[in-house]
Amino acid sequence: MPELPEVETVRRGLTELVVGSKIKAVDVLYEKIGNLPKADFEQALRNKIIERIDRRGKYLLIRISGGLTIVSHLRMEGKYDVEPDGVPIGKHTHVIFYLTDGRELRYNDSRKFGRMNLVDTGQEMTVAGLKTIGPEPTDHDLTIDYMKTIFAKSKKMVKPFLLDQSKIAGLGNIYADEVLWLSKIHPEQPVNLITADEIERLRHNIITEIQKAIAGHGTTVHSYSNAYGEAGEFQNHLNVYGRKGEPCLRCGTPIVKIKLAQRGTHFCPHCQVVHGEKND
Repeated sequence: MPELPEVETVRRGLTELVVGSKIKAVDVLYEKIGNLPKADFEQALRNKIIERIDRRGKYLLIRISGGLTIVSHLRMEGKYDVEPDGVPIGKHTHVIFYLTDGRELRYNDSRKFGRMNLVDTGQEMTVAGLKTIGPEPTDHDLTIDYMKTIFAKSKKMVKPFLLDQSKIAGLGNIYADEVLWLSKIHPEQPVNLITADEIERLRHNIITEIQKAIAGHGTTVHSYSNAYGEAGEFQNHLNVYGRKGEPCLRCGTPIVKIKLAQRGTHFCPHCQVVHGEKND
């Protein structure tokens, strides 16, 4: 599933490619993708301009003239590309935005899990998933006081806790494994027993790793590509995810993979050890 760095990379690419473009027409090929009937969605966007593209967590917020916003969640396999008019439509293309400059913005999704909610601008935070979303993983939004507060209230294991978008926005399976390895925290560590020093280290690594991944245009593990159809490159810099049986880059111990919260989870059994007491 695309995580925050991948969605941010898509946002930046689409900003360069289509912001300022006028939508001549829209064709919804898979009606269940949206929150509106096909005809209503298509009519509302006809002759409108794509004014700006924002992001909140893993959601794209496509700002449309006339006070409209498309809340786009890519889910597992969703992706956008821009093609000249007349290029054959792929079997996984579900929405086509025909632009007046002779190009088509296409949404493709082999799993059909992605969703587009068309709402009045200002109402986007009423969309499921955004209603309860946590702070962005930035130095400004993700404060140490906030992290200490939410960690003290939970006895969950830290890996599924980090995957909960209501706690911190944007972290998914790959980057949760990475930041826990960087912080020397076991993925099964109870959150309320994580020390203040560990929380500060974890916060620093969350913020830093997300920024590095954005700079690397995201991570391609299965089929992610950016708006230009290019794969990300941050997978070449992963420390632990996908490295089962390979030596830990810190101590040489073979990396272990377990299933936690239904997700494949990678860690070093020597560097990342569960501790039972909070000593601060």
